[in-house]
Amino acid sequence: MIAISSSKVRSHFKEVCDKVVEDVESVIVTRTRGENVVIMSESEYNNMMENFRIFSNPERYNKITNGINQLEKGKSKIKELMDE
Repeated sequence: MIAISSSKVRSHFKEVCDKVVEDVESVIVTRTRGENVVIMSESEYNNMMENFRIFSNPERYNKITNGINQLEKGKSKIKELMDE
């Protein structure tokens, strides 16, 4: 994560946005009077929100972790899909 002053972000906004998207990098915008903010790409934001939804639902999270555990223990089966 990169930290940049708000004045530098203002003067180099396009370059900062390009770096965020191209390098999958988040940027902390430091502000002298107020709380800092973070700039991230839309895809990273969507990914983060999806993870929040998964982890906030215990039933869904348990199904995922149980599936991972079964795969790691070799308790999985390969099934052929049926053609319609």
